[in-house]
Amino acid sequence: MQPTRPRLVASDVDGTLLDRHERVSARTRAAVHAIVAAGDVFVLATGRPPRWITPVVEQLGLAPRAVCANGAVLYDSETDRVISAATLGVDELAEIAAVVGALLPGCGLAVERVGESAHDSATPQFVSEPGYEHAWLNPDNTETSAEDVLSAPAVKLLVRQSSMTSGAMAAAITAHVEHLADVTFSTDNGLVELSAPGVTKASGLLEVGRTLGIDAAEMVAFGDMPNDVPMLTAVGHGVAMGNAHPDAIAAADEVTATNADDGVARVVERWWT
Repeated sequence: MQPTRPRLVASDVDGTLLDRHERVSARTRAAVHAIVAAGDVFVLATGRPPRWITPVVEQLGLAPRAVCANGAVLYDSETDRVISAATLGVDELAEIAAVVGALLPGCGLAVERVGESAHDSATPQFVSEPGYEHAWLNPDNTETSAEDVLSAPAVKLLVRQSSMTSGAMAAAITAHVEHLADVTFSTDNGLVELSAPGVTKASGLLEVGRTLGIDAAEMVAFGDMPNDVPMLTAVGHGVAMGNAHPDAIAAADEVTATNADDGVARVVERWWT
């Protein structure tokens, strides 16, 4: 256990903060409120875009700072403001698309974009090429031509191949695109996510810490999937969930209970009660 109380707690959302029914339990909500009541900082660190933060905020009953899109977007959920966004440029998107198309024939492509707020109507935020097969329910999709998908900078490029695992996809493409993008995945259901080089949950979280005057050593972070690994290894104390992917467990300083058994709260309660 980390010997002194951290100043900042960062938690992944799906598979970590939320239970299997995508709910924040009463115990976990109370633990998060105890952090904030003590004057310390709670941050969401997720692959989700800003527009999918609202349901979490409503369940928590407070509006924390959020590291979204695997670190590419810093979002203030209290003021509904996108603070910053790191994007893949049009040239990089085109080059990556050509490479992954050759390595993963038949794969589908989509991008996440952001505007000035979570639901900025001026910016179509999830844009996919025709026939893109979603890995989860996504009512926000704008289907357009393959050329249009790559026609504007994006905070995230999603590559979908439902006949493969995400791990196998990442293994197939990473060495060929790592000079152009950071490759990770948050589900093993045939989806990999690419961000600008060096952009991870760790880079986003460290930027939040910089603005608050909080060092990485003063942070504890919780996660369950490979996209959490950079964050788990960057902070003073990284905690993997009991339901975590083996890569997250290997990277963590500690393994807690599962997301269905209040794994986040069980650790937080050591310092905040």
